Amino acid sequence: MGVFRLVSFLSRNGFIRSSYSTTVAHSVRSFTLLDGTTIPWIGWGNGTGKAQKNAVECGHLALESGIRHIDTAQIYYNEKETGEAIQRSSISRDDVYVTSKLSTADYNDPIVLKDVVNSVQGSLDRLGFIPDLYLIHYPYVVKQGDLKALWNIFEDLKDQGKLKSIGVSNFRPQDLEAVLDGAKHKPVVNQVRQSFHLQPSFHRTFGQLEYHPYTLVHLKPVLDIQTKHGIVTQSYGVLAPLIRHPTGGPLKPILERIAKRLSTTLGKKVDANTVLMLWTRAQGVVVVTASGNPDRIKNLGKIAILPDLLTEEIDEITAVGKMIHYRYYTEHMENDFPLPNLPRE
Repeated sequence: MGVFRLVSFLSRNGFIRSSYSTTVAHSVRSFTLLDGTTIPWIGWGNGTGKAQKNAVECGHLALESGIRHIDTAQIYYNEKETGEAIQRSSISRDDVYVTSKLSTADYNDPIVLKDVVNSVQGSLDRLGFIPDLYLIHYPYVVKQGDLKALWNIFEDLKDQGKLKSIGVSNFRPQDLEAVLDGAKHKPVVNQVRQSFHLQPSFHRTFGQLEYHPYTLVHLKPVLDIQTKHGIVTQSYGVLAPLIRHPTGGPLKPILERIAKRLSTTLGKKVDANTVLMLWTRAQGVVVVTASGNPDRIKNLGKIAILPDLLTEEIDEITAVGKMIHYRYYTEHMENDFPLPNLPRE
């Protein structure tokens, strides 16, 4: 299925979660955001493990392997290394999409509003440039009640040319509504993340959003708001059904069967993880995945340009995913929203 036929099909069948189209740049498909900019559908993140510690080497390898999107954050403590990775590569800065995020120090005390501008400038100084996308890392970056004021600061920085695209991360419906109320610029993205580590005191009040087939029913309140306002979902850690679920659940054999079909069709090995990423792309959702393993990083570049799954495969994964509910991280999402009446296996 071609790119434009894909967009038409997804729109008709409710898979597209915002009013954007797809284009092809550097052989990697991109999605168009609310503000008219484009974002590659797949990115490499440097927020965990070896990817975090070796951000220069791993980032350089990701770029040379064909990835054109790097995701970083203040709390990863490697924004400077992100910029260095791009400088070391043979890829022009203009051809690399960079996301960073406003975080708190070690996920502890919220940022005071008067310090936000200086904190954002710190990100720009460490990177050596203005990132293509800058996010509020989680709603508790500022104290309760200050989220709207924080978004107003982001809007001002965008209007001043100090930020480009702006968005949010780990936002629940009430958080999205807070910043959307009277917003001059809507968030272009809500990054729903699977895995970052929090201090115990903070962890009790704020967990992580997960996006994958087993959370579709539970995430409906979030996804409905994003669809209404044209906010793109960005998933970090979409592989939870395979790497977190105790057995893989009912999706595992389906993903493995599709992987076998793709391997035969393409004449090269395709695994179940890759199938799950391609399903995510078919939902109009941006995928960001972190790895410090050189072979896996190289493989991301190959995944980036793989063809689409068959329509019936996409539909089957979606339907089976909605049959159970599984979330690795619980915390606030399971407290704030009623759990769907679905089995976990």
